[in-house]
Amino acid sequence: MAEKQGNPEPCKNSHEDPEAPETQENAEKKVEEELPPFEIVSGSRLPAFFFKFQFRNVEYSSGRNKTFLCFVMDLQGKETGVFRGYLEDEHISAHAEEAFFNTVLPECKAGVKYQVTWYMSSSPCVACSERIAGVLKKNKNLRLMVLVGRLFMWEEPEIQDSLRKLKAAGCKMKIMGPQDFDFVWKNFVEQEEGQEGPFVPWEDTQENFLYYEEKLAEILQ
Repeated sequence: MAEKQGNPEPCKNSHEDPEAPETQENAEKKVEEELPPFEIVSGSRLPAFFFKFQFRNVEYSSGRNKTFLCFVMDLQGKETGVFRGYLEDEHISAHAEEAFFNTVLPECKAGVKYQVTWYMSSSPCVACSERIAGVLKKNKNLRLMVLVGRLFMWEEPEIQDSLRKLKAAGCKMKIMGPQDFDFVWKNFVEQEEGQEGPFVPWEDTQENFLYYEEKLAEILQ
């Protein structure tokens, strides 16, 4: 593979002209300053467009740089109830998994059993895996099942190691199959007017499911 050639650095003058065009570095810094503050988007149903693009279980996920997390939380014991919703990370400074434990379930109360299921567009990164494992080890009354549309950077050794640590902490992980995409479609996606109906699988949905299922099994064996 040919190496990507970097752009040559512009010559730097000791005296900058205040009327000179904005440099690339200053332009990038200006864009960063204009970005809105970090925010986690949450709600009960996500737009169909985002589901169709972000959850698609393609092997190469170019442009899919957000994490969408749909959750079902079943409480039993002193408190009972079933809660559903979704989280979407708006910027890369924090992820939806982190937001779940910061906002939806900041603490697990004694005398309550928590059965939580996540449906995620992609599997957790290393940092999020460590957070999840830590929460599970601390709270023995929490059970977590994570279903993912695709595996995030699964070829990287540190990612593989983090997924094995999740399993060791008691987290169960599976790849989303066509029936799981259909469940999310029915329970978490805004049904567009005139397009209500069952989920229509993408091309190669089943093949990609089997591909990721095999890779996950190899990692967790």
